[in-house]
Amino acid sequence: MNILFVADPIESFKIYKDTTFSMMRELQKRGHRVASTEPRLMRWRSGQPVIAQVRHLQLTGHADDWYTVTSEALEPVHGFDAVIMRKDPPFDSEFFYATHLLEQAEREGARVFNSPRALRDHPEKLALMEFAQFAPATLVTRSAADLRAFHAEHRDIILKPLDGMGGMGIFRVGPDGMNLGSIIETLNQGGATSVMAQAYLPEIVEGDKRLLLIGGQVAPYVLARIPQGNEVRGNLAAGGKGVAQPLRAEDRAVAEAIAPTLAARGLLLVGLDMIGNKVTEINVTSPTCFQEISDQTGFDVPAMFVDALEAALAG
Repeated sequence: MNILFVADPIESFKIYKDTTFSMMRELQKRGHRVASTEPRLMRWRSGQPVIAQVRHLQLTGHADDWYTVTSEALEPVHGFDAVIMRKDPPFDSEFFYATHLLEQAEREGARVFNSPRALRDHPEKLALMEFAQFAPATLVTRSAADLRAFHAEHRDIILKPLDGMGGMGIFRVGPDGMNLGSIIETLNQGGATSVMAQAYLPEIVEGDKRLLLIGGQVAPYVLARIPQGNEVRGNLAAGGKGVAQPLRAEDRAVAEAIAPTLAARGLLLVGLDMIGNKVTEINVTSPTCFQEISDQTGFDVPAMFVDALEAALAG
């Protein structure tokens, strides 16, 4: 099969940990052909199909010059057997527009994973609100007064922007309320920007766990991202330490309650973030941690993903 990845520039990939690279490697190992493009290289002219400037790749197996471009051309996106959307957050206006171009490509016959409509319908901070029974106490608001009231109720809270990634803009405010006003002003910009507040979960010291839902199934290992030093954030981008662990039975029960609903909506790959037994985020744009889990446990996460992709295409 011919598989097109819509991603960030491949020159920026850190292949020792990059999940998209691990997908490409597994696909090529099975005899599939891989190609890449970027959202900025897609175009749609009225009356014509969505096209993209595409580079067809051959992975070399080398750490440095890890790919060669075998050909490059403008091609219709629907001409590929599958399109895998792997553009990293933030989910900004350009990401939003890219999902519309990909949805048009779907109307022309493309098979896109994750579904462009599902990407729009599941913003990563807000998607968990549908599954409130599994989430910590959570508030989304622009109101500074509401945020102050939430802090008064829960005493120890986390505040974060809705469009952040990698731990960016996350603050903890303890019972003394120190800097609460300043943090609210910084995050909600005078009521112009929505903010998420959640009750602080002390289990964060054991790690912010990334569970992978692939084709509606739950991978048997998780990556616990453990905060270091005095840091409250476990995100790897914020300096957290990633430790792969077997999936706990109680976490599996939560994930299995959520996974079928998301898979039915066209979300082939989901990164479920849990602290303790609570879901804190549902990541759908470009979930990661394949290589960290595989390297530490021997469980082949990319193979599980490609199995699910092949099954979806055969269905």
